[in-house]
Order: sequence, then C-alpha cells, then structure tokens
Amino acid sequence: MKNNKIVIYIGILAIGLFLGWFLFGNSSSKETEHNHEATAETNQMWTCSMHPQIMQPEAGDCPICGMDLIPAESSADGLMADQFKLTENAMALANIQTSIVGNGKTEDSTVKLSGKIVENEEANAVQVSYFSGRIERLNVSFTGEEVRKGQLLATIYSPELYAAQQELITASSLKESQPALYKAVRNKLKLWKLSENQINQIETSGKVKENFPVYATVSGTVSEKLVEQGDYIKQGQPLLKIANLSTVWASFDVYENQIDVFKKGQEISVTTNAYANKEFKAKVDFIDPVLDTRTRTVKLRAVLNNKQDVFKPGMFVEGKVKGMTSSKEQVLTIPSTAVLWTGERSVVYLKTSPDQAIFEMREIVLGNQIGNNYEVLDGLSNGDEIVTNGTFTVDAAAQLQGKKSMMNQSKKEESMVSMEHMEMKFPESFQKEFRIILKMYLNMKDAFVQNDTNKVSDFAKTMYSKTKTIDASGLANMETTHFNKTKEMIMAISENSDIEKQRSHFVILNENIIAMATNINDLDTTLYVQKCPMANNNKGAIWLSAEKEIRNPYYGDAMLTCGEVKQVIEK
Repeated sequence: MKNNKIVIYIGILAIGLFLGWFLFGNSSSKETEHNHEATAETNQMWTCSMHPQIMQPEAGDCPICGMDLIPAESSADGLMADQFKLTENAMALANIQTSIVGNGKTEDSTVKLSGKIVENEEANAVQVSYFSGRIERLNVSFTGEEVRKGQLLATIYSPELYAAQQELITASSLKESQPALYKAVRNKLKLWKLSENQINQIETSGKVKENFPVYATVSGTVSEKLVEQGDYIKQGQPLLKIANLSTVWASFDVYENQIDVFKKGQEISVTTNAYANKEFKAKVDFIDPVLDTRTRTVKLRAVLNNKQDVFKPGMFVEGKVKGMTSSKEQVLTIPSTAVLWTGERSVVYLKTSPDQAIFEMREIVLGNQIGNNYEVLDGLSNGDEIVTNGTFTVDAAAQLQGKKSMMNQSKKEESMVSMEHMEMKFPESFQKEFRIILKMYLNMKDAFVQNDTNKVSDFAKTMYSKTKTIDASGLANMETTHFNKTKEMIMAISENSDIEKQRSHFVILNENIIAMATNINDLDTTLYVQKCPMANNNKGAIWLSAEKEIRNPYYGDAMLTCGEVKQVIEK
C-alpha cells in the first residue's frame, strides 16, 4: 500500500513538471529568441556591396556611390568583423580601465609645443667679394669655424683691381691738373671696399699690389663655405655664410585650432633633452601670418640667449606655455595613456557596448598636448567610452584574435576600393558622349597636379555642362546611380574655390567615374587607374591617368610621384 502511494506521488510530480514546461517553457524560449533578435537588430550595421569600407548604423544610401546599403555580416557571437570581446577575468587581471570621452578643461592648463632650434636669420650675414678675380688663398678651413670681425678671410688676385691701381698711380701725378679724374679713381677703389690707408699706401709707394685681402665684416660661425681655394669669382659673389649664434630661434609648430590663444610677448619655457633638468625662459617674438597648408600649422618663434653656446641649430626642443586652455572654451580631450602610435597613425580602443567588454580599434587625429591629455581633432565623439589603462593589452588581444589592431590593419583600409571589374551596360550613344567627359576629366586631373584651383573649377564647369546634355534615360539602376553621383561631384568641385575641398570631392568622383570607365568600349587612349596610399587621410585614393608615370593630383609638387598603377584599362 505504502509503495503504491509513492508511485502515485512520483507520477503526479512528473505530470506537474511536464505541464509547467509545456505552459511556460515554450513562451520563455520564444521571449528569449525575440530578445535576441531585438538585440541583433539594435546592433545591426549597414554596408555597401561595392564599397565595403562603408559602415553605417542605419539603412540608407552609400555616401560614395549612392547605392542602397545592405545589412553587414556579423560574427557567430553577434560581433561585427572588427570587434572582439574580453572576459571579465581578463579585464580584471590586466587592470583594463575605460573612461567616457567628454568635453572639458584639463587640470593642468599647460600647452606643450614641439619645435627645434634654428639660426637667428636677423643675425646672419653673407660675406661677399666686392671685386672679381681668383682666390689665391682661403683662410677659412671648415664649416663651423669661428671668425671675428676684421679677420683675414681670403686673398684674391683681381685683374680689374690691378688695372685700377695703375690708374690711381697715373691719376695721382695729374691730381693738380685733373682733380676730378683723380677723385673718380679713388672713389672707384673705395667702392671695392679698399680703405683710405690702403689707397694712400698704393699712391705713396707707387707700387701695384697683385693680391688683395678680404676681411670679415661680422663676427660669428661659418655655417656654409660657398667657394674653394683656386675658384674664380665674380663681383658680389657670396664667399661664406656666417651665423651669429649668440642668439638663436626656437621655432615651434602651432595647430590651426590653437592659433588664437598665442600672442606676441607670452612667456614660454623651453626644454631640451640635452639639458633635461634645465628650463630656459623666453618670450614669443613672432607668429607666422601664413598657414602651412600641408601640415595645417603656423610657425611660432621665440628668441633664446645663446652666449653660453647651449643651443645648437637642429636641436629638438619642447615649449610650454602655462595658464592656457585650448582655443575653444570646451575641447574634446583624452588621456595620453589611451593613445597608441604607429608611424603617422594614432589609435585608441573604443568600448562599443556599455554592458559588455566589446572593443574595436579607432583611428583618431590628435591636436596639441595639454598637460597629460591630447586634443582630439577627429575620430571620437562626446560620450564615447575608450580604454585609458591597459591599452597595449587590449591591442595584443585584438592581434591574437585576428582583428584590426595597431600593427594589423584590415584589408578594407589597405585598399579603399576593390579593383575588380563591376559589370555595367551603357548604350553606344551614351558611351560616345562619355568618352568626351573622360577627355575633360584628364584635363581637370592635370590642373589638380598643378595645384591650380581656378583651372580645376573651370574644367569642372565645362564637364558639368556636358553631363547635362547626355541622355541617361535608358540606363539601369546601378549605371544611373554612378552617373548621378559623378555629376554631383563634378558640380561640387566647380562650386568650390578651395583646392583641398575640391580634392575631397575628387576622391568620390574617381570612385564613380572609374567604375564607369571600365565598362566603356573603344576608349581613345589606354587609361591607368593609379592610387596614392597617403591621400584621403591615409585611407588611400584613386584617379585616372593617360600616362603610366605617376603625377599625383592629391598633393601636386609636394609628393608628385607618390602612388602606383593599380589597373590598366585598355583602349
């Protein structure tokens, strides 16, 4: 009887468990599945099928070609291709800490500048010869030699001076009858920097000197020898460059967004690695009124006393200006411990999820160092969470997992666009008109090489006028998208007068016009798709050329031959 009751109880319990699972377990499973799908939908990123480097958090159009974005693939654990995850245990062991990036002032309001020592141009002099001839003896042996004012620098044989001395001797015998002639001959010798004593000695002795000395007109250090013994020289030809190094200039680079906080007369503290424990005081003497368009900086200059020969031209120095903030009242700053450097790239690690240890690398552009922080000019936004301690450990984890890291850039960055042929079909009438557009494009590209913004604008206006006459009604969706984007970028270039803004539109124009050019038959000439890896903020940018030789339109003379041929489009 007792055993029967036990069996009955066990049966009732089993039936209860089954009913509980049937009623609640299935709905719980569905709710979990729904939550998972919602989370996946929230983290969904969108990309372009032709430009996979594009990643957007929402659906829309590709900013390069205008095509509809498609959902980007995620990894099996729900992470994007360049994201990786660390365990809580790994975070704790490596003492990895993160901070929220926010706009604010730094505790230490010292602005640091990097620069180097250069010669004081105001104290420099060029020693020249005042008459032509041959250098019989050069008394300066080497660059860096100290010379004093009045010191004998060289001895010169001059046929002209030899003849002038004979004229003086002859004129001296006629000075009573022809005083004007006598005076003119003496003045000619004075113009050749002969002293009164030298002229009187020639006149008194009645003897002609074959060789004449050249004396230093200033004291200083020989910074450059421009002639050698035995050289023939012309009147006014430089012999030596002499630098007076009793004062030198400390020349610093100031970023564009910091220009307004610096003024003439500000006190600046200068330090150098050669004298690590010494600080030298100076005042801002000059701020260059012209901006260097290549580096986006201006030169700031301070004069340093160098009577003790402490500073050497070419020496790197650091300048500190205290009691300052950034050029803006609020500036985006991050701790220096958050930044990793590799070559010209500055990178940080972004924590992409507030609840999980998920990270991805982010390239940023830094401004000035303010105390122990750096200004962030580009790459981060207010509210981003970044790694501020243990950054090297996080980078090592990224490398081990094969993700984008400081030393391992993704293939998307290595090549801005795929060079694979994208099939498009254009009517023959369209192709005929587009060949004319390509000729105009090549002229505009050459204007970019010459840094001639006016010509670029003129060619773009002509191109845009031509594109409006082309009938594109018969084009399919992809072809229409590329053609419309091409027209849009040509118009943007034509309306801009700033060469850098024109070039930023030129980058996108090339993405589209090259995709079309690869599908045009019977080209007038062979075209070369060329690429500069440093253009477009080191992401790389392409262009078309009718010549195989590289002539870079993104930098012109600054880096004329930077680039390589990536593809050949046969005519």
